[in-house]
Amino acid sequence: MKNQLLHTPEGVRDIYSEECEKKLELQNRLHRVLGTYGYHSIQTPTFEFFDIFGKEIGTTPSKELYKFFDREGNTLVLRPDITPSIARCAAKYFVDEDMPIRLCYMGNTFINNNSYQGRLKECTQLGAELIGDDSVDGDAEMISMTIESLKECGLKEFQISVGHVDFFQGLMEAAGFDEEEELVIRELIANKNYFGVEEEIAGYPLADNLKELFTMLGKLYNQASDFAEAKTAAMNYPKVYDALCRLEQLDAVLKLYQVDSYVTYELGMLTDYHYYTGVIFAGYTFGSGEPIVKGGRYNNLLSHFGKDAASIGFAFVVDQLMTAIARQHIEIPTVHDTILILYTQNSQKTAVNQARSMRAEGKKVELMRQNDSHNKAEYENYAARNQIKEIIFMDGE
Repeated sequence: MKNQLLHTPEGVRDIYSEECEKKLELQNRLHRVLGTYGYHSIQTPTFEFFDIFGKEIGTTPSKELYKFFDREGNTLVLRPDITPSIARCAAKYFVDEDMPIRLCYMGNTFINNNSYQGRLKECTQLGAELIGDDSVDGDAEMISMTIESLKECGLKEFQISVGHVDFFQGLMEAAGFDEEEELVIRELIANKNYFGVEEEIAGYPLADNLKELFTMLGKLYNQASDFAEAKTAAMNYPKVYDALCRLEQLDAVLKLYQVDSYVTYELGMLTDYHYYTGVIFAGYTFGSGEPIVKGGRYNNLLSHFGKDAASIGFAFVVDQLMTAIARQHIEIPTVHDTILILYTQNSQKTAVNQARSMRAEGKKVELMRQNDSHNKAEYENYAARNQIKEIIFMDGE
């Protein structure tokens, strides 16, 4: 029975020693890049009221939330996503601010995934939110910052897929599809079954140019100049046309940032987060079957909390990023400069004084009283296991 206490619940894991040090270094690198863009740190609670992540806001399904109650009977949840919490904070503390607000954060999120999915149920997210900026310049800043952050982590081969929610929604509205028909097409796209999409719409009396736009859901475009055919077909569908124009403008600004080579445009890109209203994007690299970063524009989310402010943000899934970096054999150097002072009863005072002096100089010092049951070689092996740089033996005053 006691051995069961050593195990973690399904979907969570311990991170320790070298792996933990590398994760902290990776987080520091990401955070530094966000700081160079002028983003300020914010922390939000690990749990919030249920309504912060409710159906109206469009985040995680209720069955996937970890729910519990406080003493007053209010339903609380462990946060599955940090963006709604940031939106709440912005509406509370910056309600009268009419200039852009730049915030960044790091914290763990909790989603009760189906066990068969094999995903972690507790993940670390590190992200940024640009609040009060509806410009394409804001879109470009977030994507550029994402790319610069991934490069800072040592990644060289990765791609940011960019889409726009209004391209798909515009097609649904133009075709007159109801919610059930939309769900069928969404599932086909999610499974990359674009031939199935064409078969599904074949039975509907749609205009030829609209059918042509549906065939573009499965295409990838390297630059906005490739949108010419799509824009021609979309002339009679304002929502679709405006989405293409926004991506075209975005591509021009990304060229100024000189990051456009990392970007592809995916018109059939979808998201499970219903609060997204415009540009959406996700980052992929080798060694991870899931996106390592996800983001998008959410111009209506803050209005749920009483502040009208267009916004855009993203979040790195740090655990996925760590997995990808490890599988690509990218080194994340960590500094091992701890000094071990081994002392005897007679040298205790000297050892403590020396440790205090060295720590005051900013050095890392571990103190340990020598035990007759261990010899010098065993202490050296201990130091090697714990990546201790140097051992100082103190035998007497």
